[in-house]
Amino acid sequence: MGADFSHSRGSESRFSHWLRRRPKPQQSDVDGAAREALLLAVAEAGMPIAPAAHPVGYRCSCERVGCPTPARHPVSFAWQTQSTTDRAQIERWARSQPQANFITATGMIHDVLDVPLSAGTQALERLLAAGIEVGPVACSGDDRMLFFTATRGTPEDEDEWWPCELDCHPETMDEHPGLRWHCRGSYVLLPPAMLPGELDVRWVRGPENPLPDPLTLLETLTDACARFVGSAEQSDVDHESVAWPLSR
Repeated sequence: MGADFSHSRGSESRFSHWLRRRPKPQQSDVDGAAREALLLAVAEAGMPIAPAAHPVGYRCSCERVGCPTPARHPVSFAWQTQSTTDRAQIERWARSQPQANFITATGMIHDVLDVPLSAGTQALERLLAAGIEVGPVACSGDDRMLFFTATRGTPEDEDEWWPCELDCHPETMDEHPGLRWHCRGSYVLLPPAMLPGELDVRWVRGPENPLPDPLTLLETLTDACARFVGSAEQSDVDHESVAWPLSR
């Protein structure tokens, strides 16, 4: 998708219109040579991948009763060491597991800034309009947007860096409302992927785009997330304040 996301007064942006009108995914979208080529493009960009579960109707292929993240998790507990950019191995996985989704392990080559879809849509338009370099971007289901960036690595001062499991603790949500920073010890589901309920994960901007420094995107993303959270809170207040008429 190109970078032309200009606004028209009183109308939706082209990107918002695309999100609303995009067709429901079909299994054929993730089969065959096109699927394999998309996975290899991620590996060629240096991002390691590993097989993940896939949907079976509304259930998860892992067959775990009450799976909390159906079709969104790796199939192996050793996914961090299993993740690879090796072309031959990825081809074997893709051809032997034609229904499998794939994850990419973050914190080695790249991080992922994971935000609510509506906040991400607004932020992407603002970033592109400002001429800021934006890397690969994906839509995950109908509620999240993933911004792929270069990893921060491990700075000399560990106080300036945190592992992913801390990014969504309650004490950090005021600073980064609605945003999760996937870095060391985390992963995200890669396009092309299928989710229960005929949802999918797909690229908005592909992996051929260079990975930017996450700090160049962070201010715009956190601002959009703060607006998203504020809007949601105001909507809750408005809903609670509605005076329903007494029935007669």
